[in-house]
Amino acid sequence: MPSLYLQLFLLTALLVIAQVSADDRTAKTYIVRVDSESKPSVFPTHFHWYTAEFTEPTAILHVYDTVFHGFSAVLTPFQAASVLKHPSVLAAFEDRRRELHTTRSPQFLGLRNQHGLWSESDYGSDVIIGIFDTGIWPERRSFSDLNLGPVPKRWRGVCEVGVKFSSKNCNRKIVGARYFSKGHEAASGFGGIVGGINDTVEFKSPRDADGHGTHTASTAAGRHAFKSSMEGYASGIAKGVAPKARLAVYKVCWRSAGCFDSDILAAFDAAVNDGVDVISISIGGGEGISSPYYLDPIAIGAYGAVSRGVFVSSSAGNDGPNGMSVTNLAPWLTTVGAGTIDRNFPADVILSDGSKFSGVSLYSGEPLNGKMYPLIYPGKSGILSASLCMENSLDPNLVKGKIVICDRGSSPRVAKGLVVKKAGGVGMILANGASNGEGLVGDAHLIPACAVGSNEGDEIKAYLSSNPKATATINFRGTVIGIKPAPVVASFSARGPNGLNPEILKPDLIAPGVNILAAWTEAIGPTGLDSDTRKSEFNILSGTSMACPHVSGAAALLKSAHPDWSPAAIRSAMMTTANLLDNSFNPMLDESSKKPANPYDYGSGHLNLDLAMDPGLVYDLTNNDYVNFLCAIEYGPKTIQVITRSPVNCPPRKPLPENFNYPSIAALFPSGSDGVSSKTFYRMVTNVGGSNDVYTVKVDPPKGVEVSVKPEKLFFSESSRRLGYYVTVTIDSKNLVLDDSGAVFGSISWVDGKHVVRSPIVVTQIDPL
Repeated sequence: MPSLYLQLFLLTALLVIAQVSADDRTAKTYIVRVDSESKPSVFPTHFHWYTAEFTEPTAILHVYDTVFHGFSAVLTPFQAASVLKHPSVLAAFEDRRRELHTTRSPQFLGLRNQHGLWSESDYGSDVIIGIFDTGIWPERRSFSDLNLGPVPKRWRGVCEVGVKFSSKNCNRKIVGARYFSKGHEAASGFGGIVGGINDTVEFKSPRDADGHGTHTASTAAGRHAFKSSMEGYASGIAKGVAPKARLAVYKVCWRSAGCFDSDILAAFDAAVNDGVDVISISIGGGEGISSPYYLDPIAIGAYGAVSRGVFVSSSAGNDGPNGMSVTNLAPWLTTVGAGTIDRNFPADVILSDGSKFSGVSLYSGEPLNGKMYPLIYPGKSGILSASLCMENSLDPNLVKGKIVICDRGSSPRVAKGLVVKKAGGVGMILANGASNGEGLVGDAHLIPACAVGSNEGDEIKAYLSSNPKATATINFRGTVIGIKPAPVVASFSARGPNGLNPEILKPDLIAPGVNILAAWTEAIGPTGLDSDTRKSEFNILSGTSMACPHVSGAAALLKSAHPDWSPAAIRSAMMTTANLLDNSFNPMLDESSKKPANPYDYGSGHLNLDLAMDPGLVYDLTNNDYVNFLCAIEYGPKTIQVITRSPVNCPPRKPLPENFNYPSIAALFPSGSDGVSSKTFYRMVTNVGGSNDVYTVKVDPPKGVEVSVKPEKLFFSESSRRLGYYVTVTIDSKNLVLDDSGAVFGSISWVDGKHVVRSPIVVTQIDPL
C-alpha cells in the first residue's frame, strides 16, 4: 500500500508543479474518458480519485458518471499529455464549441384534433422531453400547466434557480430546468473566444436570453395558444407537436457564444439520471465536418441515452445544398433535415417597367404603399463589402432615399437592412447568390425588405444596369396558406452522403423547418439584433433546428402510445412510413435545384405521424447491434469502450456493416470494379401490427441495378413476430450510370394490404479508403 500512496503523492506533486510552471494562457478544457472499473478502492468516490491522480479540484469542471465515465478539466497541454499516459485513461479530447442549427406545422404532419395520434396518446402527457438549448422563457402561454395532471412519479430532476429564475418558474409543464456554464466560462477565462457570462445580455440561470430554446421547446411541446402571431404574420392557434408532453430544460448554449462539448456531455448525464424519455438537440459542428464517434460528445452522450431507452433527435445541420454536409451521423441518433410547409409570406419587388419579382418577407412596419423609389446596387462598384451591405460599407450620399440591393452572405440577413437604414436607405432587396439558389426564408426586417432568389436578383441587377434611373417598390402580401408544392426540401438542409460511414444513409428523414412559428423570449426582439427593441410573444424561424423538435414531439407521442417501443423502433416507424410525395401528389422537389429530390436530400422522406402510429413492421436494434456495427467499421475494443462505457469484445468473425439492422440500405461498390458485382444485406423486421399478417415484398430497383429479396413473403404468427430476409443488390459496371449526386436510388417495400413498410436503397461507387 505505501508504494501506491507514494506514487499518488509524486504524481500529484508533479501535476501541481507543472500547473504552476506552465503558461496558464495555453491551458484549455479537456474531456477525459476514464475506465471507471480501474478506480482504486482507497478512494471513496471517482472525484477523490480524479483529484488525487489527475488534477487539482479547482481545475475540474464536470464529473461524468452516467452516459460517460470521466471528467472535464482545465489543463495545460503538458498536463493533458501526462494524463493521457495514465493506464486508466481511454481517451482525452479538447473541448469544442458547437453552434445552434438555427402554427400550421402540426396539421401539416397529418395531426388532427381528437383522432389518430393526438387522441390515442393523450397528447403525450406522460412523456418528458429534455431540450438541450439556450434555456426557456417560462411565462409564455405555450408553457402553461393548466389542466395538466401531476408530474410523472418517475421524474427525478430539479428546478435549478439562478438569475431571474426561481423554483416557481417550474410547474407541471416545465417539470425541471438546469443550466451548464462551466465549460463556457473556462473557455473564456483562458484567452478563449467568448467573455464569460455577459450578465448585461445573459442570465446565469435556465432563463432564455437568446430565444432559440424557447422556440424549440414550444415547437416540440407547446400548449395551444390562441390568437398567436408574429407581428400579425402566421396568425392562428400556435401549438407544439405534443402539447401535453412535459418539458425538462437543459441550458447548454449561451447567447452569441455557442455551446461547449463539456457542458453538453454534462447535460446528457443529468438528463438521463433525471428520467427524460426524449432528448431534443438542435446543435452540431456547424462547419459540416463530423468527428469520429469516439471524439464526438454528442454521439457519446446520445449513445449513453439511447442505450437506456431514451430517444435522441438531432438536427442535420444547415450547410446544404452542398453534398456530404450532414452532421450528427451516429447510427443511434435520429438525424433530421428540413422541409417547407404549405404556408408562406410572399412579398413582391415591382420595377418601374411594371415587371414583378416574387420573394418573401416578414416586415411588419409601415408599408411603402406602392410609392416608387430610386434603386441602387452598391456592389456595382466592385467592392465586396458594399455588395454585401456590411457595417460602414455604404455611402449615405449614394444610398439616401433609395431601395438598396444587398447580396446575401457574410453578415446576418436582418443586419444588412439595419446598415441600409443607418445610411438613409428606405428599403432593401436581399438577393441570393448562386450558393443559396432559390432557397428563401422569411425575416422580421427592421426596414421594408424582400428576399429574392438568385435568378430574380440577377434579373433585377441587369435591369438596373441598363436603366440607371430605375425605380422600384416592395409590396407585402402577408400570410398565404395552401402553398403548392409543399413540402419541398429546404435549400439549407444538410445533405448526404454520410461522410463518416456511407453505409448508413443520413439524414434519416425531414420535418417542417422553414418559417416555423413558435414562442419567443422577452429578452430580445424577433431579429435577435441588439438594436431590435420590439417585443414579440412568438417568432418565425427557419433551420434544421426547427425540424428537430418536430421529430422530438413526434417521438413523445409515439412513446406515449407505445411505451414498450425502443428508440430504434420509434425511429423505424417514422422512417418506413415517411412521405415521398408533396401536396400536389408529385415527387418531392429540392428547393435549390427545383428538380426532384432524392434520399441524400430527405433520407426516408418527410415525417408522417398518422402513418407512424401504426407502421406494421419495425427494424429494431439493441445495444449489442450498435457494438457489432462499431466492430464492423473497425473500431477496436478500447475505442468502442469510450462510447459504450463498459468493456466490449468484438466477435471472432468480423461483423459486416451491411447486416446492421437499419431501416435504409446503402450499397457501396468499389469505383474501380469491372463487370458484375453483388452485395447481400440481412434485415430483420418485428411485427407490431396484427398477429397473423402476411407481407409481400415490392421492389423498385435503382436504374441499372438488380435487386432480389429472399423470401418474397413473410408469414407472421403469434409465435413468430420477428422474421429475417436477405436483399441482394447486383450491379454491372457497364450498365450503371450514377446521377449528379453520385448514386442511384430505389426502394423495397413490405406490403400487407394495410401497411407499406418502405426502405430506401442507395447504390454508389466509392474509392475504398
